[in-house]
Amino acid sequence: MTSDPSAPWIVAGLGNPGPEYAMNRHNVGFMVADLLAERIGGRFKRAGKAQAQVVEGRIGPPGPLNRRVILVKPMSFMNLSGGPVNALKDFYKVPVASIVAVHDELDIDYGTLRLKLGGGDNGHNGLKSMTKVMGADYHRVRFGIGRPPGRMPVADFVLRDFGATERKELDYLVDRAADAVECLVIEGLERAQGTYNS
Repeated sequence: MTSDPSAPWIVAGLGNPGPEYAMNRHNVGFMVADLLAERIGGRFKRAGKAQAQVVEGRIGPPGPLNRRVILVKPMSFMNLSGGPVNALKDFYKVPVASIVAVHDELDIDYGTLRLKLGGGDNGHNGLKSMTKVMGADYHRVRFGIGRPPGRMPVADFVLRDFGATERKELDYLVDRAADAVECLVIEGLERAQGTYNS
């Protein structure tokens, strides 16, 4: 972990572009990124040649805990997320260990958070794409969405909107996930895991 407050972090919220996907379970990474952008008073803009939208800003209190962050929403569709994130990693000269992917996770109950560094992709196409181009040693904030009911195919489940019952808690849970990202970037993985790995 770097203690250099000028060294940037990349926080990549994973999802699919377009209004038809906006409330899908697969797009919870975009939801968290949007909230973080709102908190730092930024608006997503096209990132030059990279197929992504970005917001640059700072999080944390003034002083040594203040961190520079680049919030990223890849506009390439989920299964090609790695290309835009990798391009921005190279442009901003960010080490892989200072990248955070925020994504939906099938194998965790709805609303449960798990933070970790490295590991497999668990069949998640966004992670698979990121790992393919830059290795697995980036941080993950995993937002549990639970398993599909009955025999519903996974692809159908993740590309459906959150259900009515889920939506009652969604704003609170997205807010908590954004808090977890901030804690990870400012205070480190161990502190964030201790606080948010529910």
